[in-house]
Amino acid sequence: MTIMAPASADATTDPRDPLGRLQRFFDPGTVLPLHPRDRSGVLAAIGEIDGVRTVAYCSDATVMGGAMGVEGCRHIVDAIDTAIDSKIPVVGIWHSGGARLAEGVESLHAVGEVFEAMVRASGLVPQISVVVGFAAGGAAYGPALTDIVIMAPEGRIFVTGPDVVRSVTGENVDMATLGGPVTHGKKSGVSHITADDEADAMHRARRLVSMFAEQGEFDMVAASHGDVDLQAMLPASAKRAYNVKPIINELLDNVDGESSFEELQGGYARSMVTGIGRLAGRTVGVLANNPLHLGGCLDSESAEKAARFVRLCNSFGIPLVVVTDVPGYLPGVGMEWEGVVRRGAKLLHAFAEARVPRVTLVTRKIYGGAYIAMNARSLGATAVYAWPGSEVAVMGAKAAVTILHKKALAAAPEDEREALLERLTAEHEQIAGGVGRALSIGVVDEVIDPAKTRSIIAAALASAPAKPSHNKNIPL
Repeated sequence: MTIMAPASADATTDPRDPLGRLQRFFDPGTVLPLHPRDRSGVLAAIGEIDGVRTVAYCSDATVMGGAMGVEGCRHIVDAIDTAIDSKIPVVGIWHSGGARLAEGVESLHAVGEVFEAMVRASGLVPQISVVVGFAAGGAAYGPALTDIVIMAPEGRIFVTGPDVVRSVTGENVDMATLGGPVTHGKKSGVSHITADDEADAMHRARRLVSMFAEQGEFDMVAASHGDVDLQAMLPASAKRAYNVKPIINELLDNVDGESSFEELQGGYARSMVTGIGRLAGRTVGVLANNPLHLGGCLDSESAEKAARFVRLCNSFGIPLVVVTDVPGYLPGVGMEWEGVVRRGAKLLHAFAEARVPRVTLVTRKIYGGAYIAMNARSLGATAVYAWPGSEVAVMGAKAAVTILHKKALAAAPEDEREALLERLTAEHEQIAGGVGRALSIGVVDEVIDPAKTRSIIAAALASAPAKPSHNKNIPL
């Protein structure tokens, strides 16, 4: 590893200048280039983020639009290897038009070596991409292979540009629609965070580096001081939808008056919320069904989104908090054709594979196959807790009655059928509703006081036995 002298402030006013971007990203005065400045299209450096040593490489968009040639790709590979050897995070700041055409197949081979290095680093060191301009052609797959992708408003990720798309398919599309932050934040799921501007993108990357690299320890005094009655945040009617995010924000730590929660893929597969935050001083991952969208149902996209997030956290030893209020998998022909079985199986596999401590909290209900998929005891959950009045069942009482008593309901006079359904539903709820049976067989550990949720979950995670946890973080 070669480390150059500290970089002095650059006189250029070009906002695309890589040294300027690295200086804005790292703590002031800590940027140490890993190689002399050249015209390779890449500048790599080591520096500090809130005191955490971190490697970063930045496209040089002032040279051939940041196109990746043999030498530039070598700088990226060397930067990634430096991060692996030092066991520190690596951040890519992307503004590149892809492989250099003039270097032909040599540049393609070099880009492939970058991809191999990223896969080699996967699960060993956190890899974060900040897309501040084009990441086109071969450069599109660079961010996609990393753990987290942050897009500035000017960011564009696509394999083939609008002109090629138009000539091949006849589709007329602009660059923002084809590969902008809205497209990748809401439709494709490629982007995890859509930033307000380039400075915000850098800030969000710095925040995530700190949470991954400085995970902290559970402080039980701090956990109990933050306890509030979270169940009071639910609507009075169990049939009403609600947004789970305020509950997550209250569950996690507040830093300087703001929640520590950094949501990932917030605009994509919105019936599932995923993100990183701190609980009693310790970095944790949170997954939660969001009844505000699709009633909180699992579908093919939300299951896949959750599976990749579970594997991300398991890669880096981040404990998991799973907040569940789910009526099951979303039914329908479309779901089956979209591969809900194949993609839903990824979530089962991810939880069963995970070795990090992981606690499930049932807030209102958890039915059917979603009961298993949301970190059930059978998949190795550290603990499963429930709030008073919650339900653990194969399905909702009314749906169960329509199946179990189909003949009796059909035989009843039409004017009496609804009353019979209500009576049978009430009887079924007494027998199968609630969490009594789940408690008796040990698949739910305890019905807890909602006002102590935060400290109880923190204690369960803190006392969980340490198990080696590691897997590569393939982009599922």
